[in-house]
Amino acid sequence: MELKQLKYFIAVIESGSLGKAAKNLDIGTSALSQQISKLESELSIRLLQRTTLGTVPTPAGLAFFQQVQLALRHLEHAVDSAHSSRLSGHVTVGFSPSVVAVIGTHFLKLMRNRYPDIKVRLIEGLSGDLKALVNARQLDVAIIFRDDVDPQWAIQPLVKEQMFLISPKEVLSQYHLESCIDTQTITHTQLKALPLILPSQRHGLRLLLEHKIHQLKVAYEIDGLHLLMESISQLEMATIQPAGAALNSRQDLCLLRVVEPAIERINYLISLSEEELSPATLATKVVIRACVTNLIQEKRWPGAKLINT
Repeated sequence: MELKQLKYFIAVIESGSLGKAAKNLDIGTSALSQQISKLESELSIRLLQRTTLGTVPTPAGLAFFQQVQLALRHLEHAVDSAHSSRLSGHVTVGFSPSVVAVIGTHFLKLMRNRYPDIKVRLIEGLSGDLKALVNARQLDVAIIFRDDVDPQWAIQPLVKEQMFLISPKEVLSQYHLESCIDTQTITHTQLKALPLILPSQRHGLRLLLEHKIHQLKVAYEIDGLHLLMESISQLEMATIQPAGAALNSRQDLCLLRVVEPAIERINYLISLSEEELSPATLATKVVIRACVTNLIQEKRWPGAKLINT
């Protein structure tokens, strides 16, 4: 038994005919008749009968009509109660620049759709800075790239990202790496020849790269993602970043997956302990994971793999 069948049944009785009810409901008469027949079959009883005056309820149909009206009124009250009890409050969220580039607007839209009464403050910062803000209780929830956090925190592995060399095509041609464009991959040995712009050593990504690849040719250090991405084109250089760093770039850039071996980074969803979190923050964590899941399943987060826990 479906809710629409009950509404169709009431519409037929109130209008007095199948034709008028179908017109009011903006559906075909035959489709309406099929739904009523399906309802009668499920109940194993005749609810309506046709007379010279139109379609009228049988005694069983009239009794059913009265109860259905009451049930629908209760349902309307339940919906009103749900709307009046919507989650509200304030939550402060922290994302790194590369994560913001991928999920920032999608996350805010999903929050607005699901929890319009929760006020969100979104802070963009380096992973280490976000970790410090959570520790200082200035952030409710964040995505960071390290798991060495206070044992009292709630921490959840969220996404595994692969690293890419991001470069203008001209730079790759200059260093005779056209074959890499065809395979869309680059080895550690090949990328060592390229002049790179990377974040400084206070940035977790830089530490990861130096741990995995020795003797990188770093020409400039830039901690701001927007300026870094602009500079690799203007200065004819390259960088190593997750693919999300290039999603909002205005330049036509080549993204080559770093291989032999691949370099991966885990994104962790962290917050204070679940027992300390407000309902608004708990709901926000659910939305973050839903947002990440949607983007990966829709292939809008290149090089990312969801970590199921």
